[in-house]
Amino acid sequence: MFFKNSRYQKLPSAVTLDGRGNRFKSVSPRPAPESAGTFLHTLRDGDRLDHLAYKYYKAPKKWWRIMDANPDFLSPLDLLGTGVVKSVRIALQYDDEAGEPPWSQLAARLAALIGVDSFRLAENVRLSEATQSAQGETIPVATQSHERSVLVNYNSLTITVNELTAAVNAAGFTAGRAESIGRTGRRIIIAPDGPA
Repeated sequence: MFFKNSRYQKLPSAVTLDGRGNRFKSVSPRPAPESAGTFLHTLRDGDRLDHLAYKYYKAPKKWWRIMDANPDFLSPLDLLGTGVVKSVRIALQYDDEAGEPPWSQLAARLAALIGVDSFRLAENVRLSEATQSAQGETIPVATQSHERSVLVNYNSLTITVNELTAAVNAAGFTAGRAESIGRTGRRIIIAPDGPA
């Protein structure tokens, strides 16, 4: 039984069986409607879907409109960045005098870890100008430095940041600071209000 304004009211009934063979009346999942939202909201720390629904629709129970407009996220927690799948950027240090960085070893170790969803390796070369004295003259010299990091998406119920940094160290790099990458500052779509 649903309220008369429920978005599930007009869906057909279905019968489901539990593990013991008991029958239950239920409703099939509601297909998500197409959302052509053009308004974007930038997420801040502490945002909640019911608060956002009140802000934009004056009805906290319409939080599901925001979820419908952002189908890439499976749950409200993932949309707000508080779900179990987390992202972390780990700075990598490596002595360039030792040869080429062991990228393939790092990729193999991360791929073998249970709970690692995906990862991306990054290397930026920065050129800067310095001066050097040669035969009594000061001449400009270009120097380069490397900024290396790995961005890892992982299931926080299965693996920890400490285990990720241990894999980085075992691959031949030295793990630097691990920076959590949340959804704060990212944009989500706010669908226009309409009938349920």
